[in-house]
Amino acid sequence: MRVLITGATGLLGARLVARLHGRGNKVVVTSRSPAKVTMACERVVAWDGMGTFPRDHMGGVDAVVHLAGESVAARRWSEAQKRRILESRVNSTRALVTAMGEAKRKPGVLVCASAVGFYGDTGARQVDEDAPAGTDFLAQVCAAWEAAAATVEAYGIRRVSVRLGVVLAREGGALQKLLPVFKAGLGGKLGSGTQGFPWIHVDDAVGLLVHAVDTAATQGPLNAVAPAQDTNADFTAALAHALHRPAVFKVPGLALELALGEMSQTLLGGQQVAPRQALQSGYVFAQPVLDVALRQLVDR
Repeated sequence: MRVLITGATGLLGARLVARLHGRGNKVVVTSRSPAKVTMACERVVAWDGMGTFPRDHMGGVDAVVHLAGESVAARRWSEAQKRRILESRVNSTRALVTAMGEAKRKPGVLVCASAVGFYGDTGARQVDEDAPAGTDFLAQVCAAWEAAAATVEAYGIRRVSVRLGVVLAREGGALQKLLPVFKAGLGGKLGSGTQGFPWIHVDDAVGLLVHAVDTAATQGPLNAVAPAQDTNADFTAALAHALHRPAVFKVPGLALELALGEMSQTLLGGQQVAPRQALQSGYVFAQPVLDVALRQLVDR
């Protein structure tokens, strides 16, 4: 199988390339700076993620995995940054869909990243893939992103929007940023700590991306979260325990709002999310338990 991957140098993309390559697949990646890409792949396509996708490179591709997009947490959400976050996802998806639709031999599937932020703040209510979108900024971004990806279905191409939870990995993401704080004994819950914390081990996040490519039964939205229903306080306690450190500090909601502005809503709110489609389509989680997953990552 030949798989085209955008965002291939990111946390998930690099692991996905390695896993697919290790299974004997041919991997094509996109990059703004092709000369800097050193990972094992068949070829690198120069693409900035915004303009027209070079259609010649869609030939012979069996599946597309779209992971690229402006970082949500890179900087404070000014109106200009919010526009970059939205446009980097929607415009790049539209460009890929156009190229897929115009290919003589069309790819069989588009697996496009999304996020559980689609649901907004659900409080104590558990949601699955049938739940409607929320109303906050990230929910609107996810809804627009998924709508752009869904247009590929008009070409008879299967589409999976993988709604990622908080990806736990030692080498990147939220856990990498939190480890020094918790190792120093300064960790603690955010706000009340009762908000849902929909997490997923990086191995399962990559596993579900591969599962979405390989499994015809997966279609539409797919929640990429562990089956456990943990809270922010549960995560705080589990990480502190894995590091043998206390976690007595609390970050007040007001402090987060002052420091992060509108972005603080993503930390003070939360979701209780069930991975219904993943389980029904036969995916078996490698790391379904938070305590065990964190110990494995910390020990690693």
